[in-house]
Amino acid sequence: MYSFTYRRPASLAEAQKLFEGASDPKFLAGGQTLLPTMKQRLNAPSDVIDLGKIAELRGIAKSEGGLTIGAMTKHFEVATSADVKAVIPALAELAEGIGDPLVRHMGTIGGSVANNDPAADYPAAVLGLGATITTSKRAIKADEFFKGMFETALEPNEIIKSFAFPKPEKAAYMKFPNPASRYAMVGVFVARTAGGVRVAVTGAGPCVFRVPEMEAALAKSFTPDAVASIKVPAGDLNSDLHGSAEYRAHLVTVMAKRAVAAAG
Repeated sequence: MYSFTYRRPASLAEAQKLFEGASDPKFLAGGQTLLPTMKQRLNAPSDVIDLGKIAELRGIAKSEGGLTIGAMTKHFEVATSADVKAVIPALAELAEGIGDPLVRHMGTIGGSVANNDPAADYPAAVLGLGATITTSKRAIKADEFFKGMFETALEPNEIIKSFAFPKPEKAAYMKFPNPASRYAMVGVFVARTAGGVRVAVTGAGPCVFRVPEMEAALAKSFTPDAVASIKVPAGDLNSDLHGSAEYRAHLVTVMAKRAVAAAG
């Protein structure tokens, strides 16, 4: 690992000031991606700015309309929160299925979404529920946030503060995990919300995406049979030693059916 300067600000303002004063800084959330890439010498920031001490970035709050979750809230906290289980149980179940206990006690929702790994679980929930991402500069709708592989609408010095998740009428997440990493080879989050049905897929393509054809079918009949014959084109999907694009396309339909059945 290359040498770097470690910073641990106590406020959002201090974090941004440190970022602007460094030559090649990186924000550190849970460290589940940044630290391994630094160890492999794939990433060599001049300054690592740890957001872990900033209290305003953590916590879970329940409201009549849904949930607000701070960006530095850990997966374990989401998975075990009574408020999350009561308002959006599918979100708690998703968090419980991330990695292993060590990852869940260190990784954060904000770090996961900001990194936008193609196989991460949280992007499917954020997009599937139509969440709003509040940053240090603005509010961004989920449909406008995810841009491509490891790419989001975030500016270099922009920090995610929290996520506002509207309460769905029904929702569920089902994934086919890689047996070693527990990353999603394909994960599908299905939600029936006040604004309509949303279907978000992670793991299958370079970036999380929605499936409008499935959404239209489920709006007419919220049953597994409604999506059973809908196939996602394999052309733009991921293909690797774990599964071909065609296999992932098949899994999208299978996981969508299971998610709808689980949502009930």
